[in-house]
Amino acid sequence: MKFEKDVILIGFSLLVLISLAFPVGIMGEQAVYWWADGMSFVLLLLSLAIGIFKLFSPRQDLFTGLMVAIAVVIGASAPIRLIEEASTGGFSAIGLWIYVAALALLAWRAMALLSLVANKNQVIALVVPALFGIWLIYLWQVITTGFAIPSVLLPSPSEIGTAISINAATLYADFYQTVIKSVFTGFLFGCGAGFLVAILVDRVPFMQRGLLPLGSLVSAVPIVGIAPIMVMWFGFDWESKAAVIVIMTFFPMLINTLAGLEATGKIEYDLMRSYAAGYWQTLFFVRLPNALPFIFNALKINSTLAMIGAIVAEFFGTPIVGMGFRISTEVGRMNVDIVWATIAIAALVGSTFYGVLALLERRLTFWHASYRQAK
Repeated sequence: MKFEKDVILIGFSLLVLISLAFPVGIMGEQAVYWWADGMSFVLLLLSLAIGIFKLFSPRQDLFTGLMVAIAVVIGASAPIRLIEEASTGGFSAIGLWIYVAALALLAWRAMALLSLVANKNQVIALVVPALFGIWLIYLWQVITTGFAIPSVLLPSPSEIGTAISINAATLYADFYQTVIKSVFTGFLFGCGAGFLVAILVDRVPFMQRGLLPLGSLVSAVPIVGIAPIMVMWFGFDWESKAAVIVIMTFFPMLINTLAGLEATGKIEYDLMRSYAAGYWQTLFFVRLPNALPFIFNALKINSTLAMIGAIVAEFFGTPIVGMGFRISTEVGRMNVDIVWATIAIAALVGSTFYGVLALLERRLTFWHASYRQAK
């Protein structure tokens, strides 16, 4: 850890100092340096001072990690101000990119320090991945703006945020159509049916020989083959998309639930027999609790499959609303910022859905061996 800290300290300091000798932008035909914008230069020096001071500190606690994170935030503001004031000129602004590399080292150190206390603080455990995601978005913003990448190829996060705010009403209608109507309905019916059929198959073992090969067969069928058929059967509205999701989520839940039910050991069975417990008592009090990790695994897999299935299914016929419809139509109109805005909302919804299930899993299966930590 000491060697890592020294390497990061030396690398960060040298790169920041080197960046001062190179231009960070171009205004007209004149090279622009850090001191061209007084506030940017002050922010750079302030982040350098905090970073060096805290990296020299022998303490490796929460306060040190937060101070280094603050230095990263302050330092990250400097390039944004310069990019807004002057054209970066792409590779001509070599000083800017050297500084961004130095800032990456400081961000690395901040997340490393915060990770040391993440196991003791649940809030920090959530902050560390959030900071990593924010850092990636920041790099996206700086690179797309600094190299003046056309928005048709890749819009910046700020352009995507503007598209979301301008088209909020339309995007909300798409969200309601796709997520609330199609995804949630198909997810509940598909997972619920898979769970109930798994109980039935467990009770009637000969059905397992017929259903599991069928599940493998259906799972191999691509969405683009199922979606048009469901549209013909159930119409263009959300019902056909929910039907696609039911087919996609049914068999993962069935297979995982069966695997979980079979995970109960002989010792548990013998214990329940000693209590004169019947099939249903053993099922509810022993086998289903043991199967919860497998069931939640299926739920988390299906949460992403449901989003993908609904959006892809909307490509094959839908009313003039829906996230898949919005992506397919706006691409044809070259409104790439709206396409990315829709993708961002879909990614956020899918990640939130997955995160809620993971949190619920942690609450209900805290006793499982995968959550036990060595002390």
